[in-house]
Amino acid sequence: MRPGIAFVVVMGLVASATVATAEPVASRRDQLRDMVAQDCGSCHGMTRKGGLGSPLLPELLAQYPAEGLIETILDGRPGTPMPPWKSMLSRDDAAWMVAYLLGEVK
Repeated sequence: MRPGIAFVVVMGLVASATVATAEPVASRRDQLRDMVAQDCGSCHGMTRKGGLGSPLLPELLAQYPAEGLIETILDGRPGTPMPPWKSMLSRDDAAWMVAYLLGEVK
């Protein structure tokens, strides 16, 4: 294998092991924070300690793979009140929200 191809293969494996997100612009970050506070908070509690929905606390969410959390946001949870948000959010939006909920971004 040529050195350049090996680098691309290795970088592809590294990239697939993490959730790649594009940092939203400031105005979109504000919208996503508001959505977490208002829309998510309406079921998961305004302090995210739970309500109709489960708690969204960083120490609890850290137990789950980020990709699974992103899929839950986008696709919802069938048979529960958790709706799919993919009509309003991109994958990058959902990934940023997961990072925000985990306390990785402000």
